[in-house]
Amino acid sequence: MTQSYKQIQKQIETLQRQAEKLRKQESDGVIARIKVAITHYGLTAEQLGFGATANGAKTKAKAGKAAPTRSAKYSDGQGNSWSGMGKRPYWLRDALAAGRTLEEFATGAVSSKPKGTRLKQSKKRKSKVVYRDQAGNTWSGMGPRPRWLKEALDAGKTLQEMAA
Repeated sequence: MTQSYKQIQKQIETLQRQAEKLRKQESDGVIARIKVAITHYGLTAEQLGFGATANGAKTKAKAGKAAPTRSAKYSDGQGNSWSGMGKRPYWLRDALAAGRTLEEFATGAVSSKPKGTRLKQSKKRKSKVVYRDQAGNTWSGMGPRPRWLKEALDAGKTLQEMAA
């Protein structure tokens, strides 16, 4: 049986809803187990890396440099937001699958990078041909000597004679 595009899209939507429901159930179970462990061991938010320290400063997950914060480029107005980096969140994927467009969720936030900057591109240096034989073989002088050059040197030629 051949399925139409519309039928497959409907199946995808159904499967996405089922997957989200299962993910929610699994995460609810994980949260419940975490809460039991927190209660059992008497853990505090500070011990878990959340909240404020004794002097009132926020704790950092990693010592040293803090991760750069990115402003939300996309938001649904219901507390969900996405910076545009990494995988698209489920709420946005579901909305796009339902026919909405990415532009509808744009917040107008300015990117943290200036628009004119580009990633540094590595420039490959063109090596100058330094040594050449009569057959047209060349060697730049970098890396191991090629067989044709070794044979020419063994035959009594010098590097100066082979210089192009």
